[in-house]
Amino acid sequence: MGIEIINEPSVIYGKPSLASIDDAIIKPTNEVPSKKYFMALSVTITMLLIGAVSLGLTFYKGTGLWGLKNPVGWGFDIVNFVFWVGIGHAGTLISAILFLFRQKWRTGIARFAEGMTIFAVMTAALFPAIHTGRPWLDGYLMPYPNQHWLWPNFTSPLLWDVFAISTYFTVSFVFWYIGLIPDFATMRDKLAKNADSITQKIKKVAYTVLSLGWRFSNRHWSHYEMMYLVLAGFATPLVLSVHTIVSFDFAVSIIPGWHTTIFPPYFVAGAIFSGFAMVQNVLIIIRKIFDLEHIITIDTLEKMNKIILVTGMMVGYAYGMEFFIAWYSGHEAESFAFINRAFGPFAWSYWIMVSCNVIFPQLFWSKKLRTNIYFMFVIGVLVNVGMWFERFVITVTSLSRDFLPSSWSYYVPSLIDFGILIGSFGLFFTLLFIFIRTMPVVSIAEVKAVIEGSQPTHHHDDEGH
Repeated sequence: MGIEIINEPSVIYGKPSLASIDDAIIKPTNEVPSKKYFMALSVTITMLLIGAVSLGLTFYKGTGLWGLKNPVGWGFDIVNFVFWVGIGHAGTLISAILFLFRQKWRTGIARFAEGMTIFAVMTAALFPAIHTGRPWLDGYLMPYPNQHWLWPNFTSPLLWDVFAISTYFTVSFVFWYIGLIPDFATMRDKLAKNADSITQKIKKVAYTVLSLGWRFSNRHWSHYEMMYLVLAGFATPLVLSVHTIVSFDFAVSIIPGWHTTIFPPYFVAGAIFSGFAMVQNVLIIIRKIFDLEHIITIDTLEKMNKIILVTGMMVGYAYGMEFFIAWYSGHEAESFAFINRAFGPFAWSYWIMVSCNVIFPQLFWSKKLRTNIYFMFVIGVLVNVGMWFERFVITVTSLSRDFLPSSWSYYVPSLIDFGILIGSFGLFFTLLFIFIRTMPVVSIAEVKAVIEGSQPTHHHDDEGH
């Protein structure tokens, strides 16, 4: 019997050695940050401080500082909440679902996408908390025995969000951490050889604790792969369920434009759409700054752009189907709601949404544009702008003109609303920058598993013995 090694097409450029992969991925955590890094971090911290001041004023004065007024009781707070939950969806999709389908191109981007999920969900969780108006009482949202026999309202969709977000965050965090354990051990062993400074000794202790005694044994790998597979299978339905539950915030109401069964799949497709665009945007910057072009390849980014194209068409189909459902229902208020979206006082936001989410992504049909770094970055930015406006259109246009024309009003966000929005981006990107400096943004173990020649295949010789 003969043994032949069949080299499958590699998703990593070139033939890097195992040591060079370690060095390339660990490099950002060891080198002294550049001035550009500190400048970028100072910008994000400034944005975070703007948000903190806006939140402080909100706590002191109340939600009356926001632009909310009858009949628009939901404004930027719910718009931002749905937007950030959507951003967090791509991480679980890239890591869990593509892992189950054995898509090797995910290896260069999965770790970063998982981290993005954690930070996006943390950012999203702020908005339901402050939306209550009395965030110091948010502990009562969790059902726990108490002497007052006071239980939350289980029929409220906002309570469903509490369960959905907390479950999604917990599973995503455990999934993310399990994947990091072998890499923490690699970083621990690298530091053990030359831990001469105090900083390196502190890092070594931290990575030793975080690696949980990992020794790269066959037994460890066996348990790791089994646990990773179980968590991937458990996290997969969460991708569908979490944003489905978020869509119920709207769909279970009787407000025209909200009361529709298309919202669950529509929201899930939109979440994947915006999440992939955000992952693509930040990865383009990271691969350039930290010289990871051979690991986060153009081919990988092109596949992400194809998913953006597909989900963009799904979102566009949902936009058209909403108008059809409104017309087919024969309900006058429902038909008016969608005519009002396209041609009413908020028509400007509707057409920004359609342009960014449906028209511009169609340019990805061209392979030349789909593989152009600058072009794909611009499209990714436009997609995220469009998806934020989608949540704005859904929330505000339906509320501003309800069943009673006498209560119609035009929603104008306040400076505090914009400050909290800016602060949410500041929190998200500050956490990302800290993550980049302290942990490997690419999975070392998974990249080593997909380099050329790492997976030998056994074949019988020509005699069939």
